[in-house]
Amino acid sequence: GKWHLGVNCESRYDHCHHPLNHGFDYFYGMPSTLLNECQGTEEPELAKSLQDTYWLHTQIIVLAVLTLLIGKLTNLFSVKWKIIICLSICGFLYFISWFSSYGFTKYWNCILMRNHEITEQPMKLEKITSNLLKEAISFIERNKHRPFLLFVSLLHVHTPLVTTEKFLGRSKHGLYGDNVEEMDWMVGRLLDVISKKGLKNTTFIYFASDHGGALEARSGNSQLGGWNGIYKGGKGMGGWEGGIRVPGIIRWPGVLPADIAIDEPTSLMDIFPTVIQLAGGAVPQDRVIDGHSLLPLLQGTAQHSEHEFMFHYCGVFLHAVRWHQKDTGTVWKAHYTTPVFQPKDSGACFRRGICPCFGDGTTHHNPPLLFDLSQDPSEANPLPADGEPLFGTVIRRMGKAAEEHRKTLTAVPQQLSPHNNVWKPWLQPCCGTFPSCWCDEESGGA
Repeated sequence: GKWHLGVNCESRYDHCHHPLNHGFDYFYGMPSTLLNECQGTEEPELAKSLQDTYWLHTQIIVLAVLTLLIGKLTNLFSVKWKIIICLSICGFLYFISWFSSYGFTKYWNCILMRNHEITEQPMKLEKITSNLLKEAISFIERNKHRPFLLFVSLLHVHTPLVTTEKFLGRSKHGLYGDNVEEMDWMVGRLLDVISKKGLKNTTFIYFASDHGGALEARSGNSQLGGWNGIYKGGKGMGGWEGGIRVPGIIRWPGVLPADIAIDEPTSLMDIFPTVIQLAGGAVPQDRVIDGHSLLPLLQGTAQHSEHEFMFHYCGVFLHAVRWHQKDTGTVWKAHYTTPVFQPKDSGACFRRGICPCFGDGTTHHNPPLLFDLSQDPSEANPLPADGEPLFGTVIRRMGKAAEEHRKTLTAVPQQLSPHNNVWKPWLQPCCGTFPSCWCDEESGGA
């Protein structure tokens, strides 16, 4: 399914980010992310969030190049041709990144791969449902006589809402509901295959989402990105509950008790140590692992999650901290930074298309906004600093935990910076002769 982490680092062929270079033995799916551009809709996501930035950088660089060029040709000042040429190349790349967001993104980044080979460029979204399901079923069939790990990352319930014709109109909740119905059917098919192969009682299954609904995803007045119920905010909004609180459903008949609900803070980072324990391995000791095995909670040998503190980021910026106070059962949440909603009371960043992580589109809170999620899960009423007796104690304890947490981190580049998102032709995956990157091995042709 959707890998989302990209492919290359230094050259078109190094595949440093590819799943097969990160522990997986087989890959079929989309190495980049899924964007509206992949369907050719009228409102491309990449353009909405990055177009203005690309165009601004293009104008600045062009102005700088012209200034240096005029200065050199008129002997006003001395500058090396190498500098002018390098700046010109940078300006050209930013221009192409801006220009490509109007259509070329579909042909260059919406690709399908099997292992290291590109099989479709651009990817045909109308076939992706049957292709992913067929591959997953085939994998189960090939590995049914030995232990296996199958990670299926569906493209569903994510814009563009790719839905096959037989599921269109099935739901009372529009296209998003239709998409959910089809996803439910796909999961059901996989569960049926596991049962028919006699693997039901020996297979641990974990179904979850990677984030809450994307509130900014709309078409006119229609909501395309899901609904987060009583929880505030949505996808890409730092620490608000609506973007990070998701359900997890687990099945393992004969091993785990049925029909129980566990109301404890857990994380998708818990999957890694859980899988390691199931496989009889050991968690690496040469680094800090932020997850904890879920098995003690699921088997009832532990009553509380091992997560006392959880740290919620927007990009590389820490926006909020959660404290599960074990002795009282209270779950505190402190927001250090929150996005500025546009319009103000809309609960989302509709004018920007996506909430920023830093800068003028965010608000820094000093003192932090503090909520008692045990009593106020909607984060509607921040506790007053001068009216909550425990305010100072809780904020100091969470601040200390955040400082201890930061000591375990290694600095990384800002992934969403213009430099890291500008188009780099030398890294572009291409199944043909660049820039003619068109192929269709799925249908047996090219």
